[in-house]
Amino acid sequence: METILVTGGAGFIGSNFVKYMISKEEYKIINYDALTYAGNLENLKEVENHPYYTFIKGDIVDRAKVEEVFKNYQIDYVINFAAESHVDRSIKDPDIFVKTNVLGTQVLLDVSRKFGIKKFIQISTDEVYGSLGPEGYFTEESPLAPNSPYSASKAGADMLVRAYFKTYGLPVNITRCSNNFGPHQHPEKFIPTVILNALQDKPIPIYGDGQNIRDWLYVEDHCRAIELVFKKGRIGEVYNIGGNNEWKNIDIAKLILKLLGKPESLIQFVADRPGHDRRYAIDSSKIQKELGWKVEYRFEKALLKTIEWYAKYPNK
Repeated sequence: METILVTGGAGFIGSNFVKYMISKEEYKIINYDALTYAGNLENLKEVENHPYYTFIKGDIVDRAKVEEVFKNYQIDYVINFAAESHVDRSIKDPDIFVKTNVLGTQVLLDVSRKFGIKKFIQISTDEVYGSLGPEGYFTEESPLAPNSPYSASKAGADMLVRAYFKTYGLPVNITRCSNNFGPHQHPEKFIPTVILNALQDKPIPIYGDGQNIRDWLYVEDHCRAIELVFKKGRIGEVYNIGGNNEWKNIDIAKLILKLLGKPESLIQFVADRPGHDRRYAIDSSKIQKELGWKVEYRFEKALLKTIEWYAKYPNK
């Protein structure tokens, strides 16, 4: 049985992916995570004793530790979720974003090359493309134009992944997803913030005029897309993964309040985030045509499922 090293597997998307893959019982999964504030082993309670699952605490910038894992577990594949990912935090403290997202990715690439892995998948973001106007969509050919320290660090990581493919022939794919939501997401993110504040009748902060647009994707749909790229993606290719589901921030907040039976008076407009991108929207036609992926979860149903989870587990 082959072994996948999943870095950052205790985070939101990573933990959902680990559980998704473990349920198939096709691969051994090594979850390597530094357990920063955003990593939580509670996310993986249901698989912690599974015979195909192993957790190792470690930082991707620690080359010696990463090499030790490769030696001890005979890693065949790497899927790199490990990243600092909160834009506001990157504005206040860019250093850790460059260290983890750029240097950490380079360490993983270097060790992967040394041990001759079969494929390296970099989990990236649509934010590397920058901001869109009112029309059009990001394609895999769109130029990278990041506007925050977070997105710049992810763009830097993507360029290293590309360079290791072009220079060394390392088999790679890059996936760039739109905004994810679902159970186990950290409370600092937008949808969990709205849900949790609404449940407690607290003010819901909305940046600027609330007209910023995001393309929302349910995390399980994202996990299925990553699996397809892992198994069938053409080496060296980038795949965009989007929900084709654009919403203004203010409308998302109003919908959540409606579903919870809470008043819109809870909405509180606050000073806009510096360099706040106006619109993201992804063209996912490449992964749909090449790999047969499509969104399965209807947005309102998935949002309701997410709300129900946070209502049941408000402190997780």
